[in-house]
Amino acid sequence: GAMSVDSITDLSDNTSKLLEALQLSHPHELDPRRSLGKKKMLSLNPITRQVPRIVDRCCKHIETHGLQTVGIFRVGSSKKRVQQLREEFDQGLDVFLDEHQSVHDVAALLKEFLRDMPDSLIPRELYAAFLSTASMEGPSQLAALQLLLFLLPPCHSDTLHRLLRFLSEVARHAESSWGPDGQEIPGNKMTVSNLATIFGPNILQKEKPGEKDGGAMNFEDSAAIILVLQRLIEHYQTLFMVSPEMQCDILRRLFQTDPDVIDYLLRRK
Repeated sequence: GAMSVDSITDLSDNTSKLLEALQLSHPHELDPRRSLGKKKMLSLNPITRQVPRIVDRCCKHIETHGLQTVGIFRVGSSKKRVQQLREEFDQGLDVFLDEHQSVHDVAALLKEFLRDMPDSLIPRELYAAFLSTASMEGPSQLAALQLLLFLLPPCHSDTLHRLLRFLSEVARHAESSWGPDGQEIPGNKMTVSNLATIFGPNILQKEKPGEKDGGAMNFEDSAAIILVLQRLIEHYQTLFMVSPEMQCDILRRLFQTDPDVIDYLLRRK
């Protein structure tokens, strides 16, 4: 972009911290293998969304080959084939999923990835806050969910948005429909409620898998998790959209506290 500085280290310390919070880091700068001893400069270039390759490719595969598959995410898969795919992704191989892969294997791989993340897609420190929105209704519930989504780290936020968009598309094909030639197109039977029941425990986790009492969950928590994920799937487009009013409010506050940042952001835009 049209930036007057090449990196965040060219700015003052206070401005640096604020700009870091307002943007994403460049993907190569997130590589844990890079040397920690060297002082790296944080890029100010516009950044693509941070969605793990495995998540994006699994979603695309099912969107292409599995939307009409009855019972997707419920029907069993081949553990051997899923393990092989998992190992290929873990090795950093450029894995291509095409029509030769079973939709059920890819669906199982996606669920496993979300379940086994070191930190769950919705961070555990926000678990109770997200669950508390289950007792709310209407606009207040959506407003609270939106503010909580704004607290997610960028990579979690980007990945959750991609997943919710995908689940919404799956749910859109739950009911049977009719083709142009009058032939019935079977629905996949996976409604928003069914998808929330399956994915909720993988996305909202109180404990790490395998931890003491990690598998135990009371009925109230389980019902709340399903309801919260239902709302996220149903309203993801609205929830991830920052309103013009909120943007203006943030800019007004920044103008009072950090006017230099306004200049940088406007030049970048």
